[in-house]
Amino acid sequence: MTKPLRIEIPLNPHVAALPPYNAGLNIAAAQKHCGRPDIAALASNENPAGCSPHVAVALAGLNPSRYSDPACTTLRAALSHKLGIPPERIVAGNGSEEMIAAVCRAVVCPGSLVAMISPGFGLHEIEALANGAWVEKVGMQPNLDFDVPAIIAMLARQPAIFFLSSPSNPVGPALDGESLNRILTAVAPQTLLVLDEAYFEFTDDDMPDGLAALSSTNISWVVLRTFSKAYGLAGLRVGYAVTSDARLARAVAAAKTPFNVNAAAQVAAVAALDDEAWMRSSVVALKRERARVADAVAFMGLSAARSQTNFLFIDIGRDSQSALDHFLSQGIIVKPWKEEGYETFIRVTIGSPTENDRFIDALRMLTTG
Repeated sequence: MTKPLRIEIPLNPHVAALPPYNAGLNIAAAQKHCGRPDIAALASNENPAGCSPHVAVALAGLNPSRYSDPACTTLRAALSHKLGIPPERIVAGNGSEEMIAAVCRAVVCPGSLVAMISPGFGLHEIEALANGAWVEKVGMQPNLDFDVPAIIAMLARQPAIFFLSSPSNPVGPALDGESLNRILTAVAPQTLLVLDEAYFEFTDDDMPDGLAALSSTNISWVVLRTFSKAYGLAGLRVGYAVTSDARLARAVAAAKTPFNVNAAAQVAAVAALDDEAWMRSSVVALKRERARVADAVAFMGLSAARSQTNFLFIDIGRDSQSALDHFLSQGIIVKPWKEEGYETFIRVTIGSPTENDRFIDALRMLTTG
């Protein structure tokens, strides 16, 4: 008997048309590609030092047969103590990525305008599009710094959400205090400003604290932060959103799934917060390596954006996707950038000193070969 043709069900057009997320290649795939076991994973901005030893101790007592606390009560209390923000204005997520999705679900209606920076973090666009928004982008300046007048002009159009990452992902610079204040002054009451501070812990001491700056305004805002980067908990997926008011926090919390942050992630995040000294020490070492790698890149005559993060955004002067094979042949994973106008850029994580030496050597081979 001939099998009848299946009639395809209609799909949500907003989701069906989404652009793919530019994820970094994982270690197993890189090993299979190049046949080398010694992979330097420099695409996803993980902390090469790992995480605080306190985390392993805390996880040893975990009972995985029990559900996690859906309200993340202990974690939110610890964050409240650290940040000086009431816990009812904090929402914990399965990475800050989940908080981006929840914010869009809570605020965006079909046809809403959502604005972001380009080049930018892909999920700012993807999650907005998935909820029926149309997305417009504000480009960085030719010198790869923020175009503050263009940002202010976009804010004058009163988008439903403006996603602004500072420090910038994937470029690296952070807004100085004057620029940030100019932007905050331009935010209309109808706009939710989402300040993505995933790399906040890597900024220099003279850079502004976006959460503190926003707390002195009367606009609606969300600040996103994560434990994946400086705290070294990328594999456990835990981030959080701090909101301007409890009503907004309730809406964001309602837009996520229950039990969204697993028990191990909650325990690990609280333990990591208890050992801030470890985090700060690892950041100091990483920033020292960042400066060394940036100097080596400049010595080769290549251009890299100034960075307040744990990565560099480098113009290698050729198609970055094709250059990926060269780096993989040396056992190194970097992230080739794919946004229009930036196809000659790579984003490379600052790794351990040995990994950074390997990257510098591979980059030198690419530029002189």
